[in-house]
Amino acid sequence: MMNLNRILSLSLSAVLLLTLTSCGPDAAGSGSSSPPASDFSQQAESPDQAAQLPFTLAFFPELSLHPVLSTSRANLTLSSLLYEPLFQVGPQFQVVPVLCQDHTVSEDKLTWTFALRPGITFSDGTPLTGSTVAEALELARTPDSRYAQRLRDISSITGDERSITITLVRPNGRLPLLLDIPIALGGGTRPAGTGPYVLGGTEDDPRLLARTGWWQSNQSLPTEHFPLQTAHQDEDLIHAFDTGDLSLVDVDLMGTNSPVYAANSETRDYATTTMLYLGFNTQRGICKRADVRQALCRAVDRKALVNIVYANHASPAALPVHPASALYDTAVARHLDYAPQQLLNLLANTNTASRELVLLVNSENSAKLSAAQLITYQLEAAGIPVKLKKLPFESYEAALASGSFDLYLGEVALTADFDLSPLLVQGGPLNYGGWASQQAPALLAALAAASPEEAPRAALALFALLEQDPPLAVLCFKNGSVLTQWGRLDGLTPVRGNVFYQLENWIIK
Repeated sequence: MMNLNRILSLSLSAVLLLTLTSCGPDAAGSGSSSPPASDFSQQAESPDQAAQLPFTLAFFPELSLHPVLSTSRANLTLSSLLYEPLFQVGPQFQVVPVLCQDHTVSEDKLTWTFALRPGITFSDGTPLTGSTVAEALELARTPDSRYAQRLRDISSITGDERSITITLVRPNGRLPLLLDIPIALGGGTRPAGTGPYVLGGTEDDPRLLARTGWWQSNQSLPTEHFPLQTAHQDEDLIHAFDTGDLSLVDVDLMGTNSPVYAANSETRDYATTTMLYLGFNTQRGICKRADVRQALCRAVDRKALVNIVYANHASPAALPVHPASALYDTAVARHLDYAPQQLLNLLANTNTASRELVLLVNSENSAKLSAAQLITYQLEAAGIPVKLKKLPFESYEAALASGSFDLYLGEVALTADFDLSPLLVQGGPLNYGGWASQQAPALLAALAAASPEEAPRAALALFALLEQDPPLAVLCFKNGSVLTQWGRLDGLTPVRGNVFYQLENWIIK
């Protein structure tokens, strides 16, 4: 057998060449009609505002600004300045109260009551009440909402003047992590919000203006207005950013058909819940054996994957929670560190190398293609022959549904409470490998019901099962990226879902 280190060195070089070609333009979402001029608030600018060097944000005027119903990434980026949630999820996936002042939960973790901060109004003067929040969350439960899936366990939402009550169909001890949903007044394309800015200016010169009556008026804002660079397709954003007419964009640099922006920019990454993993077919083939799956979990060099394929726009992880989360146990993760010798030893003592493994990957994402190629090289270097099947997404999904694979490269956007039920429950929508365990339902239920203080211990019990009987090998969690013009901004600390987190610390130059 050729020297393992030499093969891996050649493999990494080959994957690097593949990765250098992995970019392309992103597609813009479908839109609604342009808003009438009356949708724009007319607030006057002071001379100091006009003199300030513009820090310009992107805006698609034909598309909705609704924070729950919009499909435009650029408009959703703006929504954090216009709308606020009950809670914000912080950089360590901790809960940060915003509109909610206090909350209580029943002993069975099925009924939650949230008290609102007093004196908050929407930008049109409408008071924030439990009833308006309940209506906003009911809209977020509808099929057209981007939040519908995460709220699937809610059976009812009611509100009064100062509070809302949410009743669940199954216990959840960390429900606030799911309630970072921006609250908007109504379902129109330009609804009022409680945030620090309001859409203003004119149709020809739109901008976000600092609103009067914001409840956090003690917080300093970095600017009294953000000019908006209008766009009609994503290519417009690329051109505007490259020429300096656009100051900031929020992007997934490793997404399918991700846009390519100029290199003379600053990049600030933030953690997401998007997990890349290697799934196993546990129903047939050699991956039916737990010891083979254990060895395969340690046969992939996660750090090399993140460094070479994802250009460090991801965080290597061996457990199905982000390393920044309090649920992540570094001691357990070390047991799953890169150790290809375990696979070599397994092969030496068994006949498991006699059959070629089929690895599925979606061919429409160049980063995933490069990742799958690297994994193929690493497994073959350890003595496992691999057939890499590159399929367009529909064919990839069909192959997963039929079980026509040994391994597959998967990606899933988890909720902030890291609910793994879709992946691990027998018959779950993402349990393509058919994994089943008698212990799993109780361990998943215990983790879901655990309070923030109890959750790390509950997660540890689940991780112990997944280490002994792995249904998948976690590889990394992707980062989101905020690009800004070079030297224009200090104090940027974006988080998942809110580029403008801790906006009061921004210094625009």
